[in-house]
Amino acid sequence: MSTPQDSLHLDARALKVLAHPLRSRLLSQLRVNGPATATELAAALGTNSGATSYHLRELEGVGLVKDTGEGQGRRREWAAATSSHSWNDSELRDTPDARAALNWLGQHYAHQFAEQMQRWNEAKDAWGDQWVDVFGLSDSFVIVTPEQARELHAELDAVLARYREADAGDPRAVRSQVHVHLAPLDPFAVPGAPGRQDAP
Repeated sequence: MSTPQDSLHLDARALKVLAHPLRSRLLSQLRVNGPATATELAAALGTNSGATSYHLRELEGVGLVKDTGEGQGRRREWAAATSSHSWNDSELRDTPDARAALNWLGQHYAHQFAEQMQRWNEAKDAWGDQWVDVFGLSDSFVIVTPEQARELHAELDAVLARYREADAGDPRAVRSQVHVHLAPLDPFAVPGAPGRQDAP
């Protein structure tokens, strides 16, 4: 199995393709569980293989999934072409369709993150102390300029990259997820907006 490239920067077309409930789930399934056929994905996600095949081809068209070359027809094997993806809101929000896709994806990911956190809360009593003491939710408050926020993102990305495959061969290691959400504490207090009193 080939290693996916680290990340794909999405343009407006790719973003609109991804902003679909089944396509987003298909991509997540392939990233988490590895290559699979349309039939296997349909069974895992509770849909039919015809719909799954169609949406896989749509994702392939924008570079998010790929045909591994194994199998034929509905036995064709698909894999995630990337380990992650990203986009810049500023490049996309002036296009109504892309803006709608941005909003949908933001809400979809927030819902997924909340669901995953709830699953951990329900299951954690079965895990040992060494795990429950390090897994969970935390938050911090920082004061940053746009340049510092960009630098913070880059530093966090670098830390995560170091751990992505660090102990993949250790039988004690488990696949874990890290959510990064950097946002202003008061999103309606826009710097430089009329009526705002900035500190001297």
